[in-house]
Amino acid sequence: MIVTTTPSIEGKKITDYKGIVFGEVISGVDVIKDFTAGLSNFFGGRSSTYEDELMRARETALHELEQRASSMGANAVVGVDVDYEVLGANNGMLMVTASGTAVVVE
Repeated sequence: MIVTTTPSIEGKKITDYKGIVFGEVISGVDVIKDFTAGLSNFFGGRSSTYEDELMRARETALHELEQRASSMGANAVVGVDVDYEVLGANNGMLMVTASGTAVVVE
């Protein structure tokens, strides 16, 4: 499965548009991660706990997008966009949404 942010794939011809596909993930950030991220914020440096959670959520959203495109009969997704939001009463949840157009290329 080819997944790209571009509207076309160099060297490939889009022969069919299957529709818009999405992959969504809502991931909670627990107290331990908040505590260790707070230490990183206090002492300076990067928060690997949040970065790891963000990377995991993004990869899961993209995998879900691929699975949905495949179930529609597509072999590629073009125009992919990934969005991030924080949710919840204390901003304790992370939402990652990936969207694009499922297509057939040859």
